[in-house]
Amino acid sequence: MAIKTATVVDPFDSAQERGSAGVFGMWVFIAIVAMIFVACILGYVVVRFDQPPGREWMPEGTPPLPLALLLSTVILLVSSWTMQLAVRAARAGRSVQLMHAMGATLGLAFLFLVVQGLSWRELWEQHATIQSGLYAWTFYVLTGVHALHVLGGLLPMIVTFRRAREGAYTAAEHTGVVLCAMYWHALDAIWLVLYGTLAACSW
Repeated sequence: MAIKTATVVDPFDSAQERGSAGVFGMWVFIAIVAMIFVACILGYVVVRFDQPPGREWMPEGTPPLPLALLLSTVILLVSSWTMQLAVRAARAGRSVQLMHAMGATLGLAFLFLVVQGLSWRELWEQHATIQSGLYAWTFYVLTGVHALHVLGGLLPMIVTFRRAREGAYTAAEHTGVVLCAMYWHALDAIWLVLYGTLAACSW
């Protein structure tokens, strides 16, 4: 039966049920985010290979993808590893290791955004602006949409890090860490597909 408090009615019988519902909700959210990116990537591919005669996909002088994108890809992969370390620490009830792993993941997330910004500035300084053509326009849109989702993940990650520092998670209850990890791993996978698509279509 539901647990009633003075202010709210908890529809779940236990913390485990609440956690399972949260995980299910996150899977639904990830599916929605994935569909958004699938639509964007398919649109990018269609535009790339459906250019009318005489219209260049990459006008003469357009710079290649910034090498900094390779660095940001490595940063994101490492951040997924540290996030998984956080999940393992939470499951084992190791609060100190959890705090360190979450802090490292948070720092890498900020670093990823900084490197992305440097990549955009590099292209912009080489006059590859949004007005340069469809290639540059779609590059900024796709990477920008991904960056917005990374930004959206920072707040819950900061909250999770703060709660980890306060020792709020235990081996029995660490749903917040799991939800953060699910979202972050999804963004990592999406970025790999996105970057691969950008690299394959930049010729």
